[in-house]
Amino acid sequence: MNKQTRRTFLASAAALTAGVATVAHAATTSPSTMETKNKKQLAHHVFFWLKNPGSKEDLQKLLEGLRTLEKIETIRSLHIGVPASTEKRDVVDNSYAASELMLFDDLAGQATYQTHPIHLKFIENCSHLWEKVIVYDSMDV
Repeated sequence: MNKQTRRTFLASAAALTAGVATVAHAATTSPSTMETKNKKQLAHHVFFWLKNPGSKEDLQKLLEGLRTLEKIETIRSLHIGVPASTEKRDVVDNSYAASELMLFDDLAGQATYQTHPIHLKFIENCSHLWEKVIVYDSMDV
């Protein structure tokens, strides 16, 4: 029988723990979860500046309009927000009134969103509220 030192005991315990964690993770990761992790999603982030920046009513109308977009079937995730009260730094731009961040499965999903009747209705109903819109689109790497 081999004499076990504290060092060999700790090394074997660490290896055993890592093996159990790997097996547990594999058992809880479904194929669809793994497919999602391997998929290259498109992020569509839009920032809106209101014509009347001090108008709480205009901001509410814009936010209500943005909420209608969640019914578009190709949107996988939708976050609607206003500037956070975070630390003021030179790299932080909080001059916008509202933003939306959408995730799509791919370019085709985002293209469907662009021409979707709900999106077009949102533009028709709300475009009079904003003076400036900036869009940032990015793909997973």
